[in-house]
Amino acid sequence: MMRSQVELSTMLFVLMSSLMAAFCSAKNKKQPDNKPVSSCPSCNGGQTGMWTYMTSVPGPPGLPGRDGAKGDLGSPGKTGTQGSRGADGKKGAKGEPGIKGSAGQKGERGDKGDSGTPQLASHMNWKECAWRKGDDKDSGLIYNCDFVKKYPDTCLHVYYAGNIGIFNCALCCSRWYFSFNGAECSSPGTIDGAFFMRTRGNHNRHRHRHIEGHCNNIQKGKVRVGFWVGKCVTGHKVADAYIGWHSMNRIFIEEVPKAQQ
Repeated sequence: MMRSQVELSTMLFVLMSSLMAAFCSAKNKKQPDNKPVSSCPSCNGGQTGMWTYMTSVPGPPGLPGRDGAKGDLGSPGKTGTQGSRGADGKKGAKGEPGIKGSAGQKGERGDKGDSGTPQLASHMNWKECAWRKGDDKDSGLIYNCDFVKKYPDTCLHVYYAGNIGIFNCALCCSRWYFSFNGAECSSPGTIDGAFFMRTRGNHNRHRHRHIEGHCNNIQKGKVRVGFWVGKCVTGHKVADAYIGWHSMNRIFIEEVPKAQQ
């Protein structure tokens, strides 16, 4: 409130001073000798009055005015130039798995593949014949074990496991062998084992023996696998033979793929 009154008084003073100066100037122009008249005492340089007051030392500055009203919003500036590319940020944490997508359309049926060759695992077709009986036969069939072969292009894997011995002879020999439907194997060869003794002495050896092999070119169907004893191919006389001494005899038969060429 005080600031407004000061501003108003200052404005009135300036206005009156301007009017008084104009009036004095007009009076002085009417005098021929350019002397001031007493009718404008305040215009005389030597007298005190309003003019003297006007030319006195300025008063102290007034109080600062209040902030003006906020101006209108300026127009937007021009787009600045594009800044340089910043450095790559650190790799973020792995996000959560997304929602599973819907199943795609069923594809077209593929072409028929070539026919494969039959595969035969060892557990598919096999047999074991076992018996507990001693046999002192020197020549002839000991045991038959029948087997059904499923495929024409496979082979048979056979073995005998048991106790075999000879005694009471010198320069004698006994041979044990397999037959297939009454004939020995020809491909790849016979499946046999020989036991030879040079001197008679008091030898009566009974040992566990293992005779094993494969036979090709056997037709599918029923196959009679026989185990025999007889004369050795060396021409030595037949020994006093014996098998199955207080133990089990086993014939094992298995149908397997042919060997690689």
